[in-house]
Amino acid sequence: MRLMCFVLSMIFSLAAPVAFAATDDFDFNNFAIVDSGDADLTMSGVSINAGAKPITVNNFDIAGIMLGMSFEDVENLFFKTKSGLYSLREKDAVVYSIQKEWKYNLDYECRQQGIVIPAELKQCVYTLARDRGLLYAAELHLVRENTGETIDVFFTSNADDNVVWRVLYNNDVNEIEGAHEKFADQREKKILAFWQGVLDKYGAPNSGTDKWISTNNSYDPMMTAYYGALDLVDMGRYTSDIAENIQAARENFRAKPYAF
Repeated sequence: MRLMCFVLSMIFSLAAPVAFAATDDFDFNNFAIVDSGDADLTMSGVSINAGAKPITVNNFDIAGIMLGMSFEDVENLFFKTKSGLYSLREKDAVVYSIQKEWKYNLDYECRQQGIVIPAELKQCVYTLARDRGLLYAAELHLVRENTGETIDVFFTSNADDNVVWRVLYNNDVNEIEGAHEKFADQREKKILAFWQGVLDKYGAPNSGTDKWISTNNSYDPMMTAYYGALDLVDMGRYTSDIAENIQAARENFRAKPYAF
């Protein structure tokens, strides 16, 4: 926990940009860093069931996690209140990221310094990203060993305050131990119990048989239920975050000072 707090404090410090230093004692190999994704611009439309009303999906939670919660709030929920329900998965529980357009900017800057060796270039990019607040906690992965449940939480960049835009919950109700009739019966009962719990907590879906939606705009908050899974998402927030980073990266690209 102390290591995580140290990492976060380093990430969110807004120190002035610095050049790459081979003596940097921050070991980026201690945690996973992945490239950011692209906005999904092909989402299918949704419609409200006849007689149904919009639902404030922003108020939904999965194990206490709500859309718009900060990384710090989620961390406090599970690791400072000591609820004991979920714990960090064993490997790469927290995954960090840099928005792709910023990564390209920093790669260019580092190359302008004459850094071309891949390992040194990678270290330079990560160091600059950390020091400028561009490296952020993008994913948090939780497990509940005694029930086989997992929760994957996804966060926007620091440009959007590093808040939850997606919560993906999974359990084992859809798993079958064998082909015997008894296993099929057990699986069916597990699924029914799961769905009943979902209906008790969130009410009946107001879009089709498996979706809870705020509006018929697919970029507004919605939740979808599957056999053994829940997907709570705010695609609009995610898309807006990516667009904001693209624009800012373009405006802050450090091109050579051409004179003509």
